[in-house]
Amino acid sequence: MIPEEVFKRRPRHNNTPESTLLILANFIVIALDTSIFTNKTQIYMFFWVVVGFLTVYNIYTIRRNREEFENKVIIIAYVVSLIVLVGLFFVYRFQP
Repeated sequence: MIPEEVFKRRPRHNNTPESTLLILANFIVIALDTSIFTNKTQIYMFFWVVVGFLTVYNIYTIRRNREEFENKVIIIAYVVSLIVLVGLFFVYRFQP
């Protein structure tokens, strides 16, 4: 039989860390935002609005889950993902 403590570990019991969900959400939002609201000659104003809301969401999520973001490995992964997002922006923007 399975002990009862296993099911009482977390209220929602979804084993995906919040940092992974945040990084995944960043990639999805930036990929869609870049493909819809930019082209080779201009960046539409709504692109910056979406990036602003994404920034507020990131700050909110990091403050809400501060104990998870105290690990150096997670911080490094988050910073590397932000650098890759900037590269993704340029790849989407300047593709033929």
